[in-house]
Amino acid sequence: GKRKIHYLFEDGKEMAEEYDIKTGQLMSRKWREKNTLGGTGKWQVEVGEPTSPLLGALESELITESSSNPIFMRKDTLSSFQWRIRNLPYPKEVYSVSVEEEQRCCVIRTTNKKYYKKFSIPDLDRYHLPLDAAALSFTHANNTLIITYQKPKEILAAEEQLQKELKKIKAANSGDGDCKTQ
Repeated sequence: GKRKIHYLFEDGKEMAEEYDIKTGQLMSRKWREKNTLGGTGKWQVEVGEPTSPLLGALESELITESSSNPIFMRKDTLSSFQWRIRNLPYPKEVYSVSVEEEQRCCVIRTTNKKYYKKFSIPDLDRYHLPLDAAALSFTHANNTLIITYQKPKEILAAEEQLQKELKKIKAANSGDGDCKTQ
């Protein structure tokens, strides 16, 4: 039910995306670039569930973070960028979500000073588009704060064009696809 696309860029960066085959919706996007010694670095999740280290891995020796800590993740819809922050028990009136245009980021604050988060929208940065406070909204349900930013028409058009291009590409496991790098 997923279609995985792997991109290799000339500057050494890699991007891997997963799309739902039925809806064409982006499920995950991860970036990786070479480290200072030329080896491959760790995947940085931009969209989708954050990766948790496997049990027994070196990162999770004896100390682990609390399971009640807020979990920040991005999960887009076809018409909007969406961020979900789980484990935030306060009522909706406590939250304030705003746009900082000079820093090109969104800011989440609570009036009780228990949570503060700044995050950027990399898609807008890639297209050099300004942030629009009117496109930003939020709601709170089931201990989860959901922040929605409506996608600008330029990004919607680019995503539609990308979907057309992806439909032309044959899958590597279809038998006749040769997966050669150039």
